[in-house]
Amino acid sequence: MNALAGFGIWAQRNRWVWSAIGVLFLWLLLSFVTSRFSLSSLSGVMLSASFLTVVGIGQMFVVTTGRGNIDLSVASVITLSAFVALLTVKGQDANLAIGVVIAIVLGLAIGALNSLLVVVLGIPAIIATLATGYVLATATLLSNKAIPGFAVSPALKDVATGRIGDVPIMAIVAILGVATTSFVLRYTVFGQLLSAVGQNRAAARLAGIRNGPVIASAFVISSVLASLDGLLLGAYIGGAFLEMGQPYLLQSIAAVVLGGTLIFGGAATALGTLFASVLLILIVTTMQIIGLPPGVQDIVQGIVVIFVLALAGRQALARRASVDSAESEQTSAKTAVGAAPTRPE
Repeated sequence: MNALAGFGIWAQRNRWVWSAIGVLFLWLLLSFVTSRFSLSSLSGVMLSASFLTVVGIGQMFVVTTGRGNIDLSVASVITLSAFVALLTVKGQDANLAIGVVIAIVLGLAIGALNSLLVVVLGIPAIIATLATGYVLATATLLSNKAIPGFAVSPALKDVATGRIGDVPIMAIVAILGVATTSFVLRYTVFGQLLSAVGQNRAAARLAGIRNGPVIASAFVISSVLASLDGLLLGAYIGGAFLEMGQPYLLQSIAAVVLGGTLIFGGAATALGTLFASVLLILIVTTMQIIGLPPGVQDIVQGIVVIFVLALAGRQALARRASVDSAESEQTSAKTAVGAAPTRPE
């Protein structure tokens, strides 16, 4: 076995490596064609990618449950959470604790609603979470009318914009989140249950796994992380505005799939989500340097998402065909053995 084949086998088990290679390639390219890129600019890219990573991890849990599940309410959750934070914290550190608690409760409530629609009522996740997003958009409009001003808690702003040396605090938060998620996915019972449900719900049910609670927990995690991300994003921006969470809808899906999580569930990589988030921010930065208008940037990002989803779909179909072929061969072998004549006693 040569080195290239060995790398290919290793890369199949560590799908995050492709997004990491993409980050390295694009970074070297931008550093070569322009003198504007340095370690300080990389720090800025990491800061922007950190907010995408947080919501992307939550989206990753939902996608891992399988059957094409996607949480389309994350954008509205981010926006509403930012508005609610302004209403509760009111720019004072003394109110920060209650603001964080309310953000978590908001995420829990929205996640529970999505779980009810998907798990209990059996509504497809895309339709259910899209409907939830419309409801949250109405709540955001009402919150927008009630906001007295745009004061941000100094402590919260330090977390969202502060640095330890040249490293953004938010980047440290995102990396810790990725490390924790990786541990959960690989070494905990919940991580194993999540993968089992995503790979084959029928087999998981026969193995005694209750699919409903596992799927519900994924939607709750997604909403809680999106809500906390909105809290931090509002502090970073210095306020809140309508549709502020909209860019994170497509980007969170792209970060999950581009990072190596299988779109049809069963296998996830938090590290890949981090690298893919950095890659997507680098792509946006490249388009801004070129001078593309915002509308064209959205089109390019949409094309990237479509391309990645199409590629992931082809890989999933190929994997399914391989599994079906193996099952067919096993069935044929069993049939042949059953049909073989027996020797007389």
